[in-house]
Amino acid sequence: MILAAAAALTATVASAQNLDAGKSAEKLFADGCATCHRSPRGLAKGRFSLTLSWFLKDHYATSSDSAKALAAYLESVDAPPPRAAAKPGAKSSRSAPRPPKPVTSQ
Repeated sequence: MILAAAAALTATVASAQNLDAGKSAEKLFADGCATCHRSPRGLAKGRFSLTLSWFLKDHYATSSDSAKALAAYLESVDAPPPRAAAKPGAKSSRSAPRPPKPVTSQ
């Protein structure tokens, strides 16, 4: 009888669930960070990806995968936008160099 009670107690142990599983990084930010931070811009500025991920895992994320995804999202928001390729035939913002004026003799 004691063995049956012990088996029943160990069988009903709840397994831990990752509540962040399947959420996008934007959703993770909205759910956990937007209360204090209005925008994700600037939060990853000057931080290494690995240390940012460790910090988020220790303090805010429920798993290392969600911490990595959130760190990547924060870094992508801070990355400068890619420069658009110049269209053929478009004028550049700089003017072309002018030829020198002819020398006149007097």
